[in-house]
Amino acid sequence: MTVRSQLARLFQQEDINFLLTNRIPRAMLTRFMGWFSQIELPLVRDLSIGFWRLISDLDLGEARKSRFASLHDCFIRELKDGARPIDADPALLTSPCDAIIGACGRVEGTQLIQAKGHPYTLPELLCDPELVKLYRDGCYVTLRLTSTMYHRFHAPHDCRVGQVTYISGDTWNVNPVALKRVEKLFCKNERALIRTRLEATNYVVTLVPVAAVLVASIRLHFLNVLLHLKYRGPNVMPCDAHLRKGEEMGWFQHGSTIIVFAPDGFTLCANVEPGAVIRMGQPLLRLP
Repeated sequence: MTVRSQLARLFQQEDINFLLTNRIPRAMLTRFMGWFSQIELPLVRDLSIGFWRLISDLDLGEARKSRFASLHDCFIRELKDGARPIDADPALLTSPCDAIIGACGRVEGTQLIQAKGHPYTLPELLCDPELVKLYRDGCYVTLRLTSTMYHRFHAPHDCRVGQVTYISGDTWNVNPVALKRVEKLFCKNERALIRTRLEATNYVVTLVPVAAVLVASIRLHFLNVLLHLKYRGPNVMPCDAHLRKGEEMGWFQHGSTIIVFAPDGFTLCANVEPGAVIRMGQPLLRLP
């Protein structure tokens, strides 16, 4: 048995996984990782990326460049041109990121699912009565980015971003083990609400990037601020960004979760089901 398979089996044990990724000083380690990952010393970089390869299925074959300045530079890598074709059908919203699909489907009134047996509500997550009213009985998809995935996210349709709301919070891990054990986890973690208005139809679709342990940092191209644990306001940030379908919006510093909300009338595409792997640019939701 290889070292990688032994480590994988260790981390797959739920009690050990939960202990190592949650019963730790989460905020302190997240800040430390933010600092450590940006050290641009060749030895630190090579050892860090080498260890990452040892314990995971990291594949850098699609990366635009083959040499990285730091671990952070590798985390937020860009891809080669054409690596993610964008479905151009105007009747479709495409996935904003590479991900494993989690809970998805219809919002029942204001209640939706985090994991089997663990509901949460729109008011608890969004903290915005206007958005709660908009997505009552609407549609949602939970997109979980693993640590080895491409970490940048993109516009799901031609749209205008007029406002971003930042909600500070904790940094629980967002893997399936934690989602089964921590009630209303998404509502407890740091997150941002990116409100987009589809230019052709005027529908409002909201992306909610949720931070996690070691990952509490979100960069958006259209805001001149880094959203992270030390950020203290303002809570609501107006902006005026026009993006084409597939255009890059920003990135996570490591990897986490994006929840996509659409109003009533949107439906899941045939390829969207819990556990499926989806790539940025592939069909996600069909417009009414």
